[in-house]
Amino acid sequence: MTHVTEDKNFRLPLSIRPRRYEATLTLDMEAKTFSGQQTLELELEKPSNEIILHANALKLGEVTFRANGKSLKPAEIRPVQVSETVVLRFGEQLPAGAAALDVAWTGRFTEGLRGLYAAGKVAATQFEAADARRLFPCFDEPAFKARWALTVRVPPGLTTLSNGALVKDEQDGPLRKLTFQETEVLSSYLVALVCGPLVGTPEEKVQGIPVRTWALPEKAHLTRFGQDAALAALPRLQDYFGLPYAFGKVDQVGIPDFEAGAMENAGLITYREIALLLDPASAPLSVQKRVAEVVTHELAHQWFGNWVTMVWWDDLWLNEAFATWMAYKIVNDWRPDWRVWLDFDAGKAMALSLDALRSTHPIRGEVRNADEAGESFDAITYEKGGAVLRMIEGFLGEDAFREGMRQYMRTHARSNAVADDLWRALANASSQPVLELANAWIGQSGYPLVAASVEGRTVTLAQQRYYSEPGVRSGERWPVPVVLRYEDGGGVREQRVLLREAQAKVTLEGSGEVKWLCANAGSTGFYRVAYDEKALERLATNLQALEPAERIALLADRWALARSGQATLASFLDLASRFGDEEDDAVLDELVGRLAYVEARLVEGEEQKRFQQWVEKLLGAGLKKLGWDSAPGESDRVKLRRAALVRAVGGVARGQEALAEARPRVTRMLNGDKAALEPNLLDAAVGMVARAGDRPLYEKLLEKMLAEPDPATQRRYLLALTAFEDATLAGEAQKLFFTDKVKMQDVASFVTGLMGNRTGRDAWWAEMQKRWKDVLARTGGAPMLLRRVVESMGGLRERKQLEEARKLLTAHPVEEAKQAMGQTLERLDQDVALRERVMPEVSTWLKRQP
Repeated sequence: MTHVTEDKNFRLPLSIRPRRYEATLTLDMEAKTFSGQQTLELELEKPSNEIILHANALKLGEVTFRANGKSLKPAEIRPVQVSETVVLRFGEQLPAGAAALDVAWTGRFTEGLRGLYAAGKVAATQFEAADARRLFPCFDEPAFKARWALTVRVPPGLTTLSNGALVKDEQDGPLRKLTFQETEVLSSYLVALVCGPLVGTPEEKVQGIPVRTWALPEKAHLTRFGQDAALAALPRLQDYFGLPYAFGKVDQVGIPDFEAGAMENAGLITYREIALLLDPASAPLSVQKRVAEVVTHELAHQWFGNWVTMVWWDDLWLNEAFATWMAYKIVNDWRPDWRVWLDFDAGKAMALSLDALRSTHPIRGEVRNADEAGESFDAITYEKGGAVLRMIEGFLGEDAFREGMRQYMRTHARSNAVADDLWRALANASSQPVLELANAWIGQSGYPLVAASVEGRTVTLAQQRYYSEPGVRSGERWPVPVVLRYEDGGGVREQRVLLREAQAKVTLEGSGEVKWLCANAGSTGFYRVAYDEKALERLATNLQALEPAERIALLADRWALARSGQATLASFLDLASRFGDEEDDAVLDELVGRLAYVEARLVEGEEQKRFQQWVEKLLGAGLKKLGWDSAPGESDRVKLRRAALVRAVGGVARGQEALAEARPRVTRMLNGDKAALEPNLLDAAVGMVARAGDRPLYEKLLEKMLAEPDPATQRRYLLALTAFEDATLAGEAQKLFFTDKVKMQDVASFVTGLMGNRTGRDAWWAEMQKRWKDVLARTGGAPMLLRRVVESMGGLRERKQLEEARKLLTAHPVEEAKQAMGQTLERLDQDVALRERVMPEVSTWLKRQP
């Protein structure tokens, strides 16, 4: 019986397994169609009268089953749309053992960014989580690993790449017939194909592995940095895992339209162009760090995910969390001056925010089907997962953690594994209770708020779950690996405590008066801290004794307490006012981000002007001291500090002097003067000038955006178009959204920009509600983009708009973004309530300021 395939949650039976695919594809680039033929080598555990394959929008032709010298045709070929399968029913039992299935089929390129699709002049695949079935009839679940031997017939004059190296290039009538080296065993979601007018860097080898980076010809000059990042990461990853790279070669390709940041296909990694291509001479450091991190993330997957693969999508988090954590570890080793762990903490902050909602989800949760797997690509999966791994590593020690990781890789090589397999390997290597620690953190939503108070040399610690909604309480507990850092008569010390109980008292080692205590040393723990007034004041008066990550956490945790009603907003602003002389760029980024929220949402009218003046007074002197031009030999730290101050004074405070300084510089830069603005100032300067800009500037930015080859620069101009506060020009940008001048990959960012425009927001929100189906259609159905479009509603301000958003999503839900809908409405509900609650308090606080 095959009625089970009518269930969306249907999973293929394990009794029939693929061993090898030998497939030939023929691509018609003009008609955007393809045809295929393949021989699929199978292993049947027991006799069966049917074979079920995944196939989505494919039309099957000739099908033949072969075993023991006998050939059989199916009596019925039945597509089942709901489970995206095709059932091959045979008139007699198929024998157990080895067999072969010959299949021919045809299909069309996908309209969107999944399966095989057209990205401008390039045809590319994107298969994760479950879209290989749009190109091949296959066993499209991660547990079914097999070898893939691909041959592709394409028009001449195009570069064609796949997972294996090209081993044969033949003329086949008017087409080229390209045969690629057979792969190691791979899950179907890791198979890839790219075809288009691409050019690559010269092949370079690192420890014998050939590496090339590819782009469209007009962007070839932007490939060097991504190539260098791969050359730096590969040997470090081989050393960490104690295993050689398994997939023969590394090709990296910038795709002109791409849903995610990148995809770790074995040996052929595909990227959104902005995540791979840049010009180091003009790219802000944030862009360089992001490219290095993404390149390393995808290469880490070649071991963790590709070599050892999850059994099912409920362990997707482990793939992504590990690659997230590992990328920062490797990039930090390559470029320690970048201090990328502070960027890691910025990502962790997003997860802390999301995980404070009632609508959050555990790191590891039930995933019933591929659609639900697609919803798992969020900050909980990546950043919370990565933070928990870092916390466990900190508890076990680097050496024991690495040895456990190597054991896991050796034990499960070429195979599939679950999270507990990793925990057991780490426990064996460390002799620590890893299963208890890890499963408490990955199986339970949320995280603790640790209250800390100090009396003499006794620290009292207590834990309760943190919710950002005021008044919500629950009784969960965690084994919290607390690391205390403090200063006493003997200097600065650290002490570790595993807090399992609701409350515990800890006697501090050492002697003498405790000058200050930080209850999350280095901010490596995934928890927040609430200090009593005395402990908070000691920290506030000893800020420079704290590490930058600890100062960031001090601000972030106080903000979180104000948001949840456990502290006043005034107490946060009092703490923020202590940071006027802050010189660390990462700490300034945290401060400016929080002040930007207050300016945008919690003040209006005269209070807004007064708040802007207060911000300019707090941080303006620092910008005047630095000036806008960098000195010869100036460090990256100073450049980034200047950029943070420009965002504060020009962006948040809307300082007229800053705008007057930025405007002629932006004009000169747009006219070709590369020295007009230091690269790290470009985003802030262009944004603030566009905000106050006129039609000639709008048209200039639109013209430059459409012609710009550098993806980071193009994105800068694109988002600047959403910033114009002239009502007519804000309307022009809103119309632009519905044109193909905004690429599909960029629609969610563009919507978010329009929602952040304070003069155009209301008109855009009215248009969004009216044309909701058209807005969603611009995403091509891509789940990640749909999620971000829903999340853009978080830019709304008023209770009336909250109710309108709730009504819209109730009447027209986005099935691919159910989690995002719940989280966005909950967070917006809290934002609206916070605004109503604290606006009078902020007004009173501002009146007290000199």
